[in-house]
Amino acid sequence: MPRMKATEAAVIVLEKEGVDCAFGVPGAAINPFYAAMKERGSIRHILARHVEGASHMAEGYTRAVAGNIGVCIGTSGPAGTDMITGLYSASADSIPILTITGQAPRAKLDKEDFQAVDIESIAKPVTKWAVTVKEPALVPFVFQKAFHIMKSGRPGPVHIDLPLDVQLSEIDFDPDTYQPMEVYKPKATRAQCEKALDMLLAHDFPLIVAGGGIINADASDLLVELAETLHVPVIPTLMGWGTIPDDHGLMAGMVGLQTSHRYGNATFGLSDFVLGIGNRWANRHTGSVETYTEGRKFVHVDIEPTQIGRVFPPDYGIVSDAKAALELFVDIAKERKAAGSLKDYGKWVESCRHRKKVMLRKTHFDEVPLKPQRVYEEMNEEFDRDTVYVTTIGLSQIAGAQFLKVYNPRHWINCGQAGPLGWTLPAALGVRAARPEAKIVALSGDYDFQFMLEELAVGAQHKLPYLHVVVNNSYLGLIRQAQRGFEMDFEVSLAFENINVEGQAGDAPPGYGVDHVAVAEGLGCKAIRVSSPNEFKEAFARAHALMEEHQVPVVLEFILERVTNIAMGTEVDNINEFEEILCLDPNLSLERPVDMGRDAEEPQPAQRDA
Repeated sequence: MPRMKATEAAVIVLEKEGVDCAFGVPGAAINPFYAAMKERGSIRHILARHVEGASHMAEGYTRAVAGNIGVCIGTSGPAGTDMITGLYSASADSIPILTITGQAPRAKLDKEDFQAVDIESIAKPVTKWAVTVKEPALVPFVFQKAFHIMKSGRPGPVHIDLPLDVQLSEIDFDPDTYQPMEVYKPKATRAQCEKALDMLLAHDFPLIVAGGGIINADASDLLVELAETLHVPVIPTLMGWGTIPDDHGLMAGMVGLQTSHRYGNATFGLSDFVLGIGNRWANRHTGSVETYTEGRKFVHVDIEPTQIGRVFPPDYGIVSDAKAALELFVDIAKERKAAGSLKDYGKWVESCRHRKKVMLRKTHFDEVPLKPQRVYEEMNEEFDRDTVYVTTIGLSQIAGAQFLKVYNPRHWINCGQAGPLGWTLPAALGVRAARPEAKIVALSGDYDFQFMLEELAVGAQHKLPYLHVVVNNSYLGLIRQAQRGFEMDFEVSLAFENINVEGQAGDAPPGYGVDHVAVAEGLGCKAIRVSSPNEFKEAFARAHALMEEHQVPVVLEFILERVTNIAMGTEVDNINEFEEILCLDPNLSLERPVDMGRDAEEPQPAQRDA
């Protein structure tokens, strides 16, 4: 039996489980682990500037490619507490990442040693499993179990804490016979899927709600195939955006209080049945349960048993991995189509498509300072179907979801439930590390950008180019808009007179505070500022050229008007529209179609990555 350091065994397990990239910050208590990584030389390491940033890089890395597991490494004490926000974000959105910390020697754990904290207890609420390894011989098997837990059932993060003396101990371990544990995923039965489709076909105005679990299961093609076979419209959630292309004939728009389309909310209001797959009925999607559920029946399919009925009791629930359920749904739907027993939803689909054409929000504004809607209009014209967007929270993300277009799974990478400011920049770096050839565009408001902008230096050092769009109104815009309900505008302005730029031609506009261009360039990146609509085309062209030439992140900052309220509301049927509406048909009926005969054009096949 080969004998080796426990840390070498741990690194070998990482290799065997498919890890080839990690993010982190070394320190005294984790240096033995880093020594093993250096000795084996099999895992690329990207040095972050903040351990929270490293945790978000790991999350972006996981989200970018099916099967990836992002790894974040840090020393004892504050490194572990810095990881907690990243663990919370990953846990909330069912994203498997592995975080690893060093720890004081076992004999010092209750002696208030330097940087010794009970990180296991701190991490437990935001992980699937958190453990301090106190027996050296357990190290390889703890790492093996970590991957099994992260991938089984509802995916999620795991934290491993390694005392210094455990890392330095020698153990027996045979890498040649190591085998990853088989992952457990519950599977729907045929009888369950038959019943769910019977319920759907008993209704006249059904919808499929496609959640992020479909993307986690790498099952978007099956979702599109099911929708096309049944000829039933699809409402993706924010986390499921990209499961069906935005220009597909059966993509009926997103629903919700903020990240929604007018036509999506209108269509949902007319529905009488919803088949939810891999979604969790998030409150920004549903609003109040009473309004959301009134007048319609629900079937809920989810990999996590306790998720079914957590927000509201569905009329029928199925515990299943999304891919396993969709495979059965597709097989059954095809059999019924061949037998001529499917319902004809042509008129329903036609009415959904009509709303999608006419219930739009205006984007073409020529004002200076810029209106944000114009920025997203220009982004849609500039960026093609293969663009991967990365973003977190704020009016920038909400407006982005209302106006941008997404055509593929894993092309909208957005932390949903946790929504930590600062997430966008490091996550985009993680996406770039996972997908070297992808066209990556990050989207931030000025405050999200400022939270962790030091990580730009990571992109410069490690040559991780991407385009970072910053929409700058020098405000905590979403909080300012929310404060309207309290009739205040209090402590949400980021504006100040910057003594270093005032009055200098070409610098930041007076009163906007931080000079993002100067900061980005000081961190080794390139940056461009845009103040007028007639500068868009040239700025995008320059940004692409700078990325190509220097292989570093390029910041493209758009100077917005200070105050723009973005459409949102208290219920899915009560959304406030603050700007003009484009081409709303005054004769548009918001009633359900009476004639259910099919005469709508068939949907075109989905366009997907090779």
